[in-house]
Amino acid sequence: MIEAYAHNYLKNLLKEDDLIWPHNLTLSRLVSRSLRRRDKSIFQLEISNHEDYWLGVLIPLCLQSFGAVLVVTSSQKNRLFQVEIPRLKEEGLTLPIWEGADPPLDGKVWVLDFVGFVNAFRKNHLSSRQLIIPEGEFFSRRIREAMAIHVSSSHWDCLRRAYPSTSSALINLYERLSRRLFSQAIRPDALVRIDLSDVLRLKDLLGVLPQPPAPWADVLDATNQRWASWAELDYKLLDWTWHLQPLEPLHILHKLFIDNPFVLLSGAFQHELGCLDTLANVKVKLGSPIYQDPIKLFVPYRQPLPNAECFTEHLLEQSRRLILGRQGLTVILLDDLRLLRQLTSELASEFGTRVVYESTAPDSNGVICCTSSWWLASHIHLPSPEQLILALLPISSLETPLTASRVEAFKQQGRDWFRDLLLPECLGLLPRLVLPVRKNQGRIAVLDGRLRSRAWGMKVFDALEPWTPLERLLPD
Repeated sequence: MIEAYAHNYLKNLLKEDDLIWPHNLTLSRLVSRSLRRRDKSIFQLEISNHEDYWLGVLIPLCLQSFGAVLVVTSSQKNRLFQVEIPRLKEEGLTLPIWEGADPPLDGKVWVLDFVGFVNAFRKNHLSSRQLIIPEGEFFSRRIREAMAIHVSSSHWDCLRRAYPSTSSALINLYERLSRRLFSQAIRPDALVRIDLSDVLRLKDLLGVLPQPPAPWADVLDATNQRWASWAELDYKLLDWTWHLQPLEPLHILHKLFIDNPFVLLSGAFQHELGCLDTLANVKVKLGSPIYQDPIKLFVPYRQPLPNAECFTEHLLEQSRRLILGRQGLTVILLDDLRLLRQLTSELASEFGTRVVYESTAPDSNGVICCTSSWWLASHIHLPSPEQLILALLPISSLETPLTASRVEAFKQQGRDWFRDLLLPECLGLLPRLVLPVRKNQGRIAVLDGRLRSRAWGMKVFDALEPWTPLERLLPD
């Protein structure tokens, strides 16, 4: 049986390399069994590094590909081709890979990024195929981004040229929307929500056009309460870009997961996976408590809350203290873009070129100011930092139209939008944000006053475990 073959291959590898995650033995048998039986499986893994379980997933596919679809990010794809496949070849194993936009004809493993996965779904190319999804806790977010629709002024011009008879009505509608959006903006970099009532006239126009050019057919399908809609303003050009993203992307894919077997490997379980959890007939929690060296955690007492007038000055003063005398790399995470730019500017005026904004080429003792999303995507291209400063906890802001729309949907369902939506997402994100610092045995500083003043702050402390308190800043 394939389970036994996969187990034996991994057992031999473990004899040669004792650094391989030992639970890969069990994982390989579980994945093999799920692929052979075409189960709908969710494996929740207690693992510090998600790269460690690749062998447990890939070895069964080397033995029999099962016509599987492997959905990966660009960084996962790079690791697959640069590390994992060469590693398998050294052991005499070959992974049959197909990367085309159309499905393979010979049963190879079809490797797709998230945009390719969405396109294959829309073209009905995924029928009866087995789906393999690593890092399932981020699956909904990544699918949402892959389904996103962006409409620029050039798309409006294209629509107007395609249907000259509607040109006057489209111009009037565009100008009316432009005036309203710019009048509602509270600052130059604001994102302004577009309500469904604002585009009803456009929806009526698109509904009578036979074949509107891309992306207008998708816009027509997305102008409903299940999608978030907002404008990104460009004050220099007096222009704006329309963005649309689904609130619950997995609901759009629900029938696909009803009809297709799948293997979803996840760390922290997110509420958005609930619709897949109800479909799964195999659910396994695999792994053991993760042993990690404690990290130094600096959380001063009596810090101001983010809405306090003195919070900006607090961030600057504490960041200055934390940076002084450090010889290694410091990373400051802050998802409020206006505040991030202000803090970057203030620190650069004092520390000079050491301070950079979202750059992968800092000095050895540099200070990178960035958002958490940039850090997650770019930390693999950087040396492990000596210090990570969380200026604000990575809790999505209600000023973001997408978050506001999702929260509104939760309110309509009578659910606790903070404890069921925003807080779990933050808690799932924190371990991944601090992992590069933990590997370097560095220190973390949290400058958000909510951590000690809110009851839910204990859950944040738990998510950062293991740690030891750093009561005061002392020279190294």
